[in-house]
Parts: sequence; structure tokens; C-alpha cells
Amino acid sequence: MAILRKLLDYKLACLGLSLILLLGLTALFAPIIAPHDPLAVDLMQKLQPPSSRFLLGTDHLGRCILSRLIYGSRVSLSISLVVVLFTTAVSLVVGLTAGYVGGRVDSWLMRLCDVFLAFPALILSLAIVGILGAGLGNLIFALTATHWAGYARIVRSRVLSVKESDFIQAAIVSGTSKPSIMLRHILPYTIAELAILASLDVSHMILHIAGLSFLGLGIQPPTPEWGAMINDGREYFRRMPELMLYPGLMIFLTTLAFNLVGDVLRDVLDPRMEQQRQAELLGTKLQNG
Repeated sequence: MAILRKLLDYKLACLGLSLILLLGLTALFAPIIAPHDPLAVDLMQKLQPPSSRFLLGTDHLGRCILSRLIYGSRVSLSISLVVVLFTTAVSLVVGLTAGYVGGRVDSWLMRLCDVFLAFPALILSLAIVGILGAGLGNLIFALTATHWAGYARIVRSRVLSVKESDFIQAAIVSGTSKPSIMLRHILPYTIAELAILASLDVSHMILHIAGLSFLGLGIQPPTPEWGAMINDGREYFRRMPELMLYPGLMIFLTTLAFNLVGDVLRDVLDPRMEQQRQAELLGTKLQNG
């Protein structure tokens, strides 16, 4: 609650949180909000302009664009959050183990991270999905596999900076087991940085999901997904550019919202940024007399 109160002190964070809340409610209540079935095909109504029946018009198969956008928010948000959750879990296990155990275990795990970090994430995701085949499970696996290494390095560096502290040495002397030390004493010091990284990475995941779906390697038709909707609208760009504009705008607003919150969350959770903010506020008050 203290973190939330600090976030609300920032106007940009309030804007980002408002957008995220709106998107979350839209995804949660999609069956109630959507005016039509997003999968219902009616070729007699294809490529219709906005009207009282179809507020944003219809696509090339006569499906309601607004309904597909609403259901697309459910797909994009749920998958991106699942990927971030899996990525965080894997990176915590690898980073805590490498940083605390050290030695050959640390060396081997970090070399494994180097292998994954040597390739651009999107290119490696394309390769993995291309080999395993398109589908939801393979998409989640590919995105998790291409992002865990960066998280793990951050966790490891944090563990290395904490494990030599006096309270850790005291826990070792008192006979506390290694798993208990890692979970009870070291893990809490990695949560803040992971929270910042995860909040910023949700937007990256949404972009990756949309990109892979646009290429036909992500969410498969007829499931409504923003990247796939952009791909479907390419052939009709001259006649109805809004077929690509609407889902592109949804991707933009969603990534903007998470980036705004992530940037402010970094300022709030990083003590150095918070001290700088307090100094700036104090300077402003002194200038204003």
C-alpha cells in the first residue's frame, strides 16, 4: 500500500495505472462488454464502416472489430503476464543458485545465460517457434526461454552484493540451512529489482506476442489477437486502414501504460532515485520561498 501511495504521487503513474485498470477490466468482463461474438462470421456484412450496429465496423469476414479488440486484450494481457511470471520463476531459481552457491555451478549457469543472451530475443523466439510449431504453449515456452537469462543475471548480481552482509554471515553461523538463507534472507532483496524489470517487460512481451502473431507463428486464427488482426488488415489497407490502425493503437496504449508505471516504479523502489526526487522537491520549495 505504501508503494501504491507513492505511485499515486506521480501523474504519469496515475495515467498508466488508469489505463492498465481499464484494460484489465475490459479483459475480465469481455463477454459482457463485447457487443457481438468475436468469432461470428457474416460475409454479408464484411468491411462495413462504423454504424450503430458495429461501432468500429467489420473486418473482411464480417466480424465485429470492436468485439475482437476487446477479446484481444484478454489474450495479450493474459499471455504476457503468464510469460513474465514463468520468466521470473526460472530466473529466481537460476540467479539465487548461481549467486549463492558460486564456483562451478555459477560458472556453468552464467555460460548458459551467455548463450541465450548472444541472440536477439525476437530472432531466437522465431527460431524456437519455427522448430516447435505455432501454438499457445510453444509461444509461452519460446518467450520464457528467450528472456529468463537477463532476469537471472540481475538476480545473481543482487545476491552477490547481499550474501557477504553481516546478517547473512550471522545466519550461517547460527546454522541456518542454505535454502532457508536464500528464501528468507536473500530473496526479499531481489524482489524490488525484479518487480521493476517485470513491469517494464510486460510491454515487451505484448510486442513480441503481436510480432509473432503478425508473422503467423503466435496465436492462431480465429482467436482474436492484436498482431494477427494487423496482419489480416494488410490486404485492405488502402480501402480500410482502420483494420490495422485500431489494433495498432491498442498495442501502443497498452505498452505505453506499462512503461509509464515501470518507469515510475523504478524511481519509487530505487533509493537513489527517491533521494534525488526528495532533493529536487526540497530545492523547489526553497526557490519558491
